[in-house]
Amino acid sequence: MKQTVGFPEFQDAFQRLRPQNFSLQGLGVLWDYLEQYEDDCGVEVELDVIAICCDFSEDGWENIAQSYDIDLSECETDEDKVEVVQEYLEEQGAFVGEVEGGFVYRDF
Repeated sequence: MKQTVGFPEFQDAFQRLRPQNFSLQGLGVLWDYLEQYEDDCGVEVELDVIAICCDFSEDGWENIAQSYDIDLSECETDEDKVEVVQEYLEEQGAFVGEVEGGFVYRDF
């Protein structure tokens, strides 16, 4: 048995079960990504908040750079650093979207 949910139900499910995992902006980016994935692949995504939180993260670019040992030594500005982190996530096939101060990405 499946139930179709909209963004408000999606948001409510995360707020009930994992309110600290994603910002509201991050949930919007993740929702858009999952909707596009369903359209592109023809596969319905189950709303399993715990599983989604195991597969995706939202974090600041500085934390991502540190966690994945991204070399930012050649960067002169924070804008350059953000760009390098985004490019790294894209190269890994993990980039989902940008949020204020960071990114939503697929864990790898």
